[in-house]
Amino acid sequence: MSTSISAPELAARVATGRRRKKNRRLQEAAMLLPACALIGLFLLLPFLSSFSIALTNQRLIPRPVPTRFVGLANFTQVLTDPEFWTALWNVARFTLMVLPVQCGAALALALLLNQKLPFRNFFRGMFFLPAITSMTVVCVIWATVFQFPSGPFNQILSFATFGLAGPIDWLGDPHWAMVSIVLLSAWQAYGFQMIVYLAGLQNIPGSLYEAARLDGANRWQRFWHITMPGLRQTHIFVLIITTIQAFKLFVQVNILTQGGPRGSTNTVVQYMYTAGFVDQRLGLASAVSIILFLIVLTISLVQRFIVSDRP
Repeated sequence: MSTSISAPELAARVATGRRRKKNRRLQEAAMLLPACALIGLFLLLPFLSSFSIALTNQRLIPRPVPTRFVGLANFTQVLTDPEFWTALWNVARFTLMVLPVQCGAALALALLLNQKLPFRNFFRGMFFLPAITSMTVVCVIWATVFQFPSGPFNQILSFATFGLAGPIDWLGDPHWAMVSIVLLSAWQAYGFQMIVYLAGLQNIPGSLYEAARLDGANRWQRFWHITMPGLRQTHIFVLIITTIQAFKLFVQVNILTQGGPRGSTNTVVQYMYTAGFVDQRLGLASAVSIILFLIVLTISLVQRFIVSDRP
């Protein structure tokens, strides 16, 4: 037995549905508004204002000399400064070293913790702990580990080589300072990538592994032909995020080396900090921030293009 709906009743139901949909959208917008307002106030607005400041000689603390328009002079000064290019090379070198170490450790631990291990959740939390630890605290701890000449690293080195290898000035030697920063940074931040990889691994259907086992595929073949393709989008996300974070390297350098020794750990953000807060040249620092933004944006787009799926 069918029931018919009159035209006025149908119109009323349609109007009610539209009102509900409109109310849901208004509720969603109201919930998003505080976050969008904070992002706009503390991120978007300062970034946009840096474009106008970069075209002036504005100082951090006002002086009798009035602020005046200087055009692209700040950009020219930055791009012709050898110290800037040294800082850019240092941060590029840091990125190339930290990417395989940090992402490799994150993937290896994610594969391990994705297995059916006893106390698996406990180990996941333990390995994620460095990622939620303040970088300042991490730097203080690792400064003790790197201590010259009797720190734990040097003691382990002496024990492993039976005293043949002398103590290394990890933070004071230009050849080892950046390596030390890489180890510290990778240890502190790998937990985030590990969680992302864990999420990616859990999205791979288990039936694919079962079918591969029935076909006689060994562990390496299952990893290479199922796990790695299944993590393709995860790899892209991790690669881009890690690169962006690497180019923002600052806290470790500022606390442990201040860009030394002999500029071997100076980075673009440290260069910008020195220009803006030490030399008080806010216009120059704004120009550096815009240049860094364009560099990171370009690298991210190139990475996305290279590793993305293309027909």
